Amino acid sequence: MALHVCLPQLRAKPTDRFQYSLTSRFPTSSAKIKVDKHGLLSNSDFCLCSWQKMGTGISILKCSSSDNNQSDVHDSNKLVELPLFPLSLVLFPGTTLPLQIFEFKYRIMMHTLLQSDLRFGIVYSDNSTGTFDVGCVGEIVKHEKLVDDRFFIICEGQERFRVINLVRTKPYLVAEVQWLEDRPSANGQDQDLESLALEVETCMKDVIRISNKLNGEPEKEAKDLRRNLFPTPFSFFVGSTFEGAPKEQQALLELEDTALRLRREKETLKNTLNYVAAASAVKDALQYSSSSEN
Repeated sequence: MALHVCLPQLRAKPTDRFQYSLTSRFPTSSAKIKVDKHGLLSNSDFCLCSWQKMGTGISILKCSSSDNNQSDVHDSNKLVELPLFPLSLVLFPGTTLPLQIFEFKYRIMMHTLLQSDLRFGIVYSDNSTGTFDVGCVGEIVKHEKLVDDRFFIICEGQERFRVINLVRTKPYLVAEVQWLEDRPSANGQDQDLESLALEVETCMKDVIRISNKLNGEPEKEAKDLRRNLFPTPFSFFVGSTFEGAPKEQQALLELEDTALRLRREKETLKNTLNYVAAASAVKDALQYSSSSEN
């Protein structure tokens, strides 16, 4: 059972590089929310940030060891070399992503990672805006080498990073990155994070409930969506459910303020709630009109 907050026409299509699927699990709902430009996700560009395209470089990969990377996480000012995997999707910390790797240069990358460091950077990339400079580390937690040298892997989102300098492009991208962490709110009102997270969870429950009704499913209340997550990881979890709008997800990933991220998600969910509530009311009116005529 799963909830997908998505816009079908914006969903990324698999290419000859990879195939993927990403599902956010909910314990009490099987609703699939599909909304158009009047609801949560639209064809307009949600991004408010200024994105930078990465430069070019040459030479080959040199990976840091896994132990060194782990220790570098605590020094946000230190630059670390990280192999990059551009994808038409956004990975969030704490979420999992299955990938099937079969383009030659990324098979090389998998061989290298499995022998040294299981961590690589996933950055969002599309044809219109290029490759974005903020991404999320994916750590390989399971893998299977297939008979034709393809790989099936499951990676888990770890810390975020910002690309500072692209140092290699062959056989695949390698960059110097700086770790990215949420900073205290500028107004010093971090004490409101718990109540804000609760409001976001309530909005999500309302969207699930009304979407179930709209889809003709039992109107059950979703419970325990936070699963004891603190506000910051919960904000990443919420962003991961906005499937189908990767630019909005990228904007959420880039924010360095948990309160700002939660407020943006609450506004987005409220827009969705207004839309699905209106759609449900129209459906009820049409059904009532049809039954009256009969």
